[in-house]
Amino acid sequence: MKRLTVVARLHGYPPDHNAGAEWMTHSMLRALAARGHDVRVHLFRSSSFWGRYALQGVQVWPMNAAARTAGALGALADVVISHLEGVPFAKDAGARGGVPVISICHNTHGRTFEEASGVDLAVYNSQWMQTAANAFYDGSALEAPSRTLVVRPPVYAEDYRTVPGDRVTLINLNDNKGGGLFWELARRMPDVPFLGVHGSYGDQITGRLPNVEVLSHIPGSAMRERVYGRTRVLLAPSEYESWGRVAAEACASGIPVLAHPTPGLSECLGGAGTLLDRDDPDAWEKALRRLLAEPGVWEQASAAASRRSLELDPAEELEAWCAAVEEVAG
Repeated sequence: MKRLTVVARLHGYPPDHNAGAEWMTHSMLRALAARGHDVRVHLFRSSSFWGRYALQGVQVWPMNAAARTAGALGALADVVISHLEGVPFAKDAGARGGVPVISICHNTHGRTFEEASGVDLAVYNSQWMQTAANAFYDGSALEAPSRTLVVRPPVYAEDYRTVPGDRVTLINLNDNKGGGLFWELARRMPDVPFLGVHGSYGDQITGRLPNVEVLSHIPGSAMRERVYGRTRVLLAPSEYESWGRVAAEACASGIPVLAHPTPGLSECLGGAGTLLDRDDPDAWEKALRRLLAEPGVWEQASAAASRRSLELDPAEELEAWCAAVEEVAG
C-alpha cells in the first residue's frame, strides 16, 4: 500500500474546536493515520496553538505555519480533504496540484451540496443525508460528486464509556440545540439537578437556578469524566440535527436520550431514544420524571442505549472510508 500524504484544510481542530463536525473529521483522519498515512491538517483560522502539534497521529499546522495559497497546499498532497466553508479552497488546491479532493458533508443545506459538486469523493454522515444529496443533484444542473460514501460520525465508545451520574444534561445551550427548553425544564423541576455545557458555537442561553450547574466549553477528551460521568439522562431537543453525535456518545455509557425527532437524530438513535416534540415541554417533563422516578424504566432505556452503541461501532465504516481514500488517491 502506498503511503499517502493526506492534507486537510480546516477552519478549526480539537482540542480548540470541539463541535461534532470537528470530532467526526478528526476520527476519520485518525483512522487514516493509524493505517500509516502521513496525515496533516492546515488551519485557516487562528487557534490557541502557535506551533505545530499532534493529536492521535494527526499533525496539525496552525494558521501561522499553514500553506497560504491553493497552489502551495495542492503541491503538498496526494489528496486534499475539507469540510464546511473550506471546500471551495480545497477544490482550487486540488485543481492546481492535480490531486483528488474529498468533501466531508455535515448538513443538508443547499450550499453544502453546491460546494461539493464535482469532488472526487463526498462523504455523507447519514443515509438521510445521502437521500437529500441525491435529490439535490437530480434536480440541479450541477455535477454530482464522482463517488459518495456514508460514514456515520465515528464514536470510539471506549473513549466515552463510563458510569452514568445523576444529572439531566444538555450539551450546547444555544436556541437550535434547545437551550430554552433546558431552562424551562430546570425551572419546572427544582428537585432535579441539571447540567448545562456551553457549546463551541451559537449564542448560549443563560440563566441562574439553584439546581443548574453550567460548565464552560469542554474539550472532547474530557467529556467522559466531566460530562457523561455526571449524566443520568441526556437531552437532545435540537431543531435541526443532521446526525447528533452527542446522542451516540451518551449511548456508549447506556445513558438514555430524550430527543426531538429530526431525521438525523431519529437515524442516530435507531429506536433507542425517546422522541418528543421540542415545543411540548409538558411531554418532556413527564418523560424525564418517569425515567428518574422509576428505576425499571431507566434500566430498560439504558439497555437500549447500550445496544445502539454496539450497533454504531465505527470499525466497518472507517475501513470503507480508508479504502475509498486510498482508491481515490491511487
